[in-house]
Amino acid sequence: MTLPGTPAIRLAALLLPATAWGVIAALWTPRGPLTGAEALWSVLISAGVGVLAGRAARSRWAIPLTPLVYVTALELTRMTVSGPSVDLPHATPIGILVLITGRGVHGLFSVLPMAVGAAFGHRRPARTRWRRVTGRVLTGLATVLAAGAAVAVAVPARTAEIPGGVAELSRAGDLAVMIRGRTPDLPVLLYVPGPPGGSETSIMRTRVSGLEDHFVVATLDRRGGGASAGALGRAGSLTLDSEVADVLAVTDHLRQRFGRDRIVLLGHSGGSIPAVVAARRHPEKYRAYIGTGQAVNLRDSDRMFYTDVLSWARAGGRTDLVEQLERQGPPPWPDAYDYEPFQLHATQAYGLPDPPFDLNVPEYTLLQKAHFMTTMLDAWDSLYPRLQEVDLHREVPSLSIPAYFVQGGREMRGLAVPFASWYAALRSPDKRLVTFPEAGHRPMAEDPDHFVETLAGLVPA
Repeated sequence: MTLPGTPAIRLAALLLPATAWGVIAALWTPRGPLTGAEALWSVLISAGVGVLAGRAARSRWAIPLTPLVYVTALELTRMTVSGPSVDLPHATPIGILVLITGRGVHGLFSVLPMAVGAAFGHRRPARTRWRRVTGRVLTGLATVLAAGAAVAVAVPARTAEIPGGVAELSRAGDLAVMIRGRTPDLPVLLYVPGPPGGSETSIMRTRVSGLEDHFVVATLDRRGGGASAGALGRAGSLTLDSEVADVLAVTDHLRQRFGRDRIVLLGHSGGSIPAVVAARRHPEKYRAYIGTGQAVNLRDSDRMFYTDVLSWARAGGRTDLVEQLERQGPPPWPDAYDYEPFQLHATQAYGLPDPPFDLNVPEYTLLQKAHFMTTMLDAWDSLYPRLQEVDLHREVPSLSIPAYFVQGGREMRGLAVPFASWYAALRSPDKRLVTFPEAGHRPMAEDPDHFVETLAGLVPA
């Protein structure tokens, strides 16, 4: 069956649905499908648009043209959206990864099923047997790939039960929180992970699950990352105040959920900034604040990183890296990709292990694993420039609650030096510093048993 009408009508029937769906998709999922439901709907609608276009065109040209029209409409509509996942691709290691996990994943759930739908829709036999066989094989393979991807993303995240305890993947508004503890009567601990858009659910499950014997551990997926990826929204506007508001909103959710006046707050690295500011502004909500890999002043830290990474690159004859850093000059920089030298080489420059990426846990869906780096960079791009003026010497000169810190003895100079200065001046009714001599920036991942034992001793049940 083909659609009736003149060539102009058939052309309109080819172009309009693909254009309309491209506009709608850009408004609905500007950064691509981030949830299983969004991905499944994208597959179904895209396939339907492809079938309609194929029947209208009565030509195999519908197979490439329909996705092309869709992609054009999509990209033009979301031009006001910013972030590495939607900006022009970068020919760098992280840029290529973002292209694959951003536009590549989006294409898997829209462009591919649209092309398959158009192939089924046009129904015109090829002139030669070879073309017929080839066309059927390619269409069959593409169909299997699209269907397999749809089935894979439909598998929901889950977390193992704890008999008599708490084990749930929940939400506080539009933010995702994993909550686990041996019994619901234990002290409640909220963990705020490091980078903007950070999700460290996997590390909490694979490295420091022992904390669940001492606390009801609530692990936050920060706005824009993990299961909170959709919370970044179209505008992607993050600030220190919005991040602090997120910490406080989840805090109130946990206080109400478990009937506690106060909980324990744990912040790591970049996440330690909004966490400690939340504790400063609302000490009545917290029993204690614990910082690890504590950040203090990102501008000063990055300038030290710049000096140290540049010296390391010069000493090692890494000419391309030296030229890139000299060309950029000292930070701050306006673009997330400008910080790629730090993301790729800072731990090497300081002789530290690379950051752990333990993604193979059932608490992540397939899409969350695929988008892990891309969504984090989108959040980084929005928030990091707005944190350049933050200095805890000014923002948090004192805390009216206990302030505990677990730091690595081999912490990077760019973080260790500002922390030492701030810690020395910080006023608190109970201030303690525990140093793991052999650990670097991630004591909880590098020496997990010691970390669990330390936190249990600092904040007993």
